[in-house]
Amino acid sequence: MPSITYPFVYLASQSPRRRELLQQLGVKYELLLPRPDEDAEALEAERPGEAADTYVLRVCVAKAHAARARLLEGKHVPSPILVADTTVTLDGDIMGKPDDAGHAVAMLERLCGRDHEVLTALAVLNAEGELLEPVLSRSLVRFAAVERAALQRYAATGEPLGKAGAYGVQGRAAAFIERIEGSYSGIMGLPLFETAALLRVARVDF
Repeated sequence: MPSITYPFVYLASQSPRRRELLQQLGVKYELLLPRPDEDAEALEAERPGEAADTYVLRVCVAKAHAARARLLEGKHVPSPILVADTTVTLDGDIMGKPDDAGHAVAMLERLCGRDHEVLTALAVLNAEGELLEPVLSRSLVRFAAVERAALQRYAATGEPLGKAGAYGVQGRAAAFIERIEGSYSGIMGLPLFETAALLRVARVDF
């Protein structure tokens, strides 16, 4: 008998960019977002001495299991779950999301004139709730030397807020980026090649 396939995937992410990237693949999705009573930020807390790649994979898997619990409690129809998490790392430091515009400028000043790494982890639970082997996408980004005034103008747009490393590669920060090595979609937050491969294993029809 042919294997059962699923017409959509649950996306446990609030990122509009990840939604756009799934649409680019032709993948249908339904959002499976944290409830107001869930402490989603607690899952992103760093552990002392934790390496960036270990951190982003751990957080991604934890979010996947939290989404699975949400699915079961809500009595949703079975279907695979997709979670992604992105972090920026420089000099071994995990650079999360800025607290405000001033913090964003300080973070961007650290990136200027240097290479940094963008890590995006992917976790997929199949419709039976089994975790597939998580995937880590690594990309290298080179920022130009940018004047502080330009960084301040960028921060004032509000674009850096809510973004790891205080910038979005698909937005105005593209003017600061000299070179990219790796996955452009991975830097955006959802590496499409790896995502497509995992969703096929999970039997998502697209």
